Amino acid sequence: MDTTHQPLLDRIAQFQTGRQQRIREMVAALNKLGVPLKAETVFAMANCKSPGRPHVARAMVKERMIGSLDEAFERYLKKGRPAWVPKTKMSALEAVELIHGAGGLAVMAHPGLNRTDEIIPALVKAGLDGIECFHTKHSTAMSERYLEIVERYGLLVTGGSDCHGFSKNKPLIGTVKLPYEHVEKLHAARKKNPAVTGAP
Repeated sequence: MDTTHQPLLDRIAQFQTGRQQRIREMVAALNKLGVPLKAETVFAMANCKSPGRPHVARAMVKERMIGSLDEAFERYLKKGRPAWVPKTKMSALEAVELIHGAGGLAVMAHPGLNRTDEIIPALVKAGLDGIECFHTKHSTAMSERYLEIVERYGLLVTGGSDCHGFSKNKPLIGTVKLPYEHVEKLHAARKKNPAVTGAP
């Protein structure tokens, strides 16, 4: 896809600002709860423009404010916990349009975790290209269910580990395999998109 597509870059910048503000709000909530974490510590730990809750948890563990990442989420950072702050969001339709405008393929991530299967037909009408059928937290039954949905709507299949760094002291990357036939279909679909330049 075109990584210089300005409308996409503008929205990414807005989301990055939103994520950084979210960290500040989480840290402020933790401070009120007696956890003396600093936002700068989290930003240094993240070393990126899009920090998230895992970075907060890691910073807390590194600073010995909590015993483990799981404990940080269970006590403070999960939805409904005292330091949870909602994310900046956009509509699925806007996301599909942005992705297509930059020459990309719009794929619904880990639907087995989203529990929003009822919106798949509407997303297909909006231009959804594919579904992530294979995922670290998808059971075999879930993957088979989404493969059936993909077949029904003529969508593409993707898969991935959803690796955000270390999980239980090892990275998840490479733990989910995608049959190569699906990779070939992704390449073929990409070449059909008029917004893609120089597609092999």
